[in-house]
Amino acid sequence: MFIAQYLTEEHRKCDRLYAEAEEAVLKGDWDKAKELYEKFKEKTLLHFEKEEEVLFPEFEERTGMTMGPTQVMRMEHNQARELLERLGRAVEEKNKDEFLSAGESLMILIQQHNMKEEQILYPMTDQNLPSDEVVEKMSQLGEV
Repeated sequence: MFIAQYLTEEHRKCDRLYAEAEEAVLKGDWDKAKELYEKFKEKTLLHFEKEEEVLFPEFEERTGMTMGPTQVMRMEHNQARELLERLGRAVEEKNKDEFLSAGESLMILIQQHNMKEEQILYPMTDQNLPSDEVVEKMSQLGEV
């Protein structure tokens, strides 16, 4: 399997989890919203871990590019982590407006981030790395 295919599928799974959490918030089902938010956060952070612990270091080692796209992706992951925390506080406080506001910011960031990965970084990794080996290492960290 190609790295691009594997990680793009993870992006779609995380997108669906967020949509389900947002739907629960809109319905005012805070117990379900909390459960879905926690799952979304867990899977999103696992996806980031796969990239930061496996993909990015292997790409940097192979290409020598340490200040390029992987640096930008790490920075955006950190921005997303901050927004995930805001979402978590909003769920705890049952604050629909804050959840939707933080969620909108997160989704804008994530969609732009994912597009860069899917159109630029992932194709570069598939060209420079042994895809099957890298996918295997990432999959050992868990299932998104």
